[in-house]
Amino acid sequence: MKNIATALAAAQIKMGKALKQSQNPHFRSKYADLGNVMEACLPALNEAGIALVQPTRTDEHGSHYVTTMLIHGESGEHLSCDVPLILGKNDMQGYGSAVTYARRYGLMAMAGIAPEDDDGNAAAKNAPTNADKADEAFWFKDNLPKMTTAQHINSVLGRAKKAGREIAKMVADRANELDLDYDPDKRMYVALESADED
Repeated sequence: MKNIATALAAAQIKMGKALKQSQNPHFRSKYADLGNVMEACLPALNEAGIALVQPTRTDEHGSHYVTTMLIHGESGEHLSCDVPLILGKNDMQGYGSAVTYARRYGLMAMAGIAPEDDDGNAAAKNAPTNADKADEAFWFKDNLPKMTTAQHINSVLGRAKKAGREIAKMVADRANELDLDYDPDKRMYVALESADED
């Protein structure tokens, strides 16, 4: 992975900020949409010889994912990550929204960028408000019941930790319902059978 790692490091130096320029009417807040994220990193990736592809896939258990792949054209080396598709509505609009969401977060994770406010680092400097915490609680209450695998749960662990103790407990309770066990060495949930084997 030496070639793609070197190329990605060179690209990251040139990447811009994923600016929060889109409005979320439900939460009355701004966010960096997929276009903002791609604008921040895709030119630098392409200049470094790295192509981006984001196909969807279904695993052997029937769970659906968007796989974000960074492919180094010269060497053929690639890096990838999966983001689970969690549908809010079981129709094409819900599917499209889930795919866009997964593409956005997968690309931010792979490129190593984070969203920022237009006016600098205001979001990072301000502590979460009660409204922010309420929004997060609503999101987790709505989406946790739809999460059915360890990968689903693990994909939201960082977000749950930032949201506070109450949200983290909700995630732990859902993991318990799914017979998952937290592996402190891997810092992730695993199926009980896998934990027993270790």
